[in-house]
Amino acid sequence: MTFGVNDSPHNGKSGNRLTSQQIGARLRQELEHNVSISVLNSKDRMEEFEVQGRGEMQLGVLIENMRREGFELSVSPPRVVIKEIEGKKMEPLEEVIIEVEDKYTGEVIQKMVSRKGELQDMRPSESGKTRLYFKVPSRGLLGYRAEFMVDTHGSGVMNRVFDSYIPYKGSMEKSRKGVLVSMDNGKATNFSLLNLEPRGQLFIKPGAEVYSGMIVGEHSRDVDLDVNPVKEKKLTNMRSTEKDDFVRLAPIRQFSLEEALSYIAADEVVEVTPTTINLRKKHLDPGMRKRASKRNDQ
Repeated sequence: MTFGVNDSPHNGKSGNRLTSQQIGARLRQELEHNVSISVLNSKDRMEEFEVQGRGEMQLGVLIENMRREGFELSVSPPRVVIKEIEGKKMEPLEEVIIEVEDKYTGEVIQKMVSRKGELQDMRPSESGKTRLYFKVPSRGLLGYRAEFMVDTHGSGVMNRVFDSYIPYKGSMEKSRKGVLVSMDNGKATNFSLLNLEPRGQLFIKPGAEVYSGMIVGEHSRDVDLDVNPVKEKKLTNMRSTEKDDFVRLAPIRQFSLEEALSYIAADEVVEVTPTTINLRKKHLDPGMRKRASKRNDQ
């Protein structure tokens, strides 16, 4: 993952360790007693650090410890370490052993196959469940644990271990839709969020502080959509018997740190502070996002 400074408009509101020097010093301190991680300077920006570890859960624990210590930072989505061996692009492969109830085996197998996994064996286990053996690229397992717990209603058990490096298997299927991105700063209003509900699922409540570039919901379509969640209702001298102040919004989707890291796309980051976890675009300015998207397409 890439750790960087929190450059959003909410910078400094809840944390007291904000600079890249403080983040770098904390990561170097972690290296002294945690031999399973490595820290490299980012090639793109001087104030960012590339942190490598033994999995997204280990790095998630490090991020959680840092936010409790008063750090504010932005974190990129997790990605696997790709190597070049004998001139070939290689990626890590993992052996995954899953125990689930019989009624959930079809769903689990479908999800693993869509993530380029191969079923090696399937047999009944001593606990009365079904045991499944897979070989899956590590890329396909990023963010799957939370989805696995939902699919198996919390009854499934998954163990995974590194197997070997194999030739790169190509791009993965996109498993997420587009997002609703705020185009203005301010407090989200009930009136605006009520109008946005038909567009998708919301991540914020009325009164939440938002800023341009912050992700406020998931779009019902596969493309991102810029929206205005702070728009207020225009007042007129016309009276109405209906009171829209009491209109109830649908429950919002709330993210834990692990869920947020597994949800964001390559052009997004998680804003982590001692009190909040927000999803946002890496580039807050809409113009910069469009230019970056064109460069990636080329």
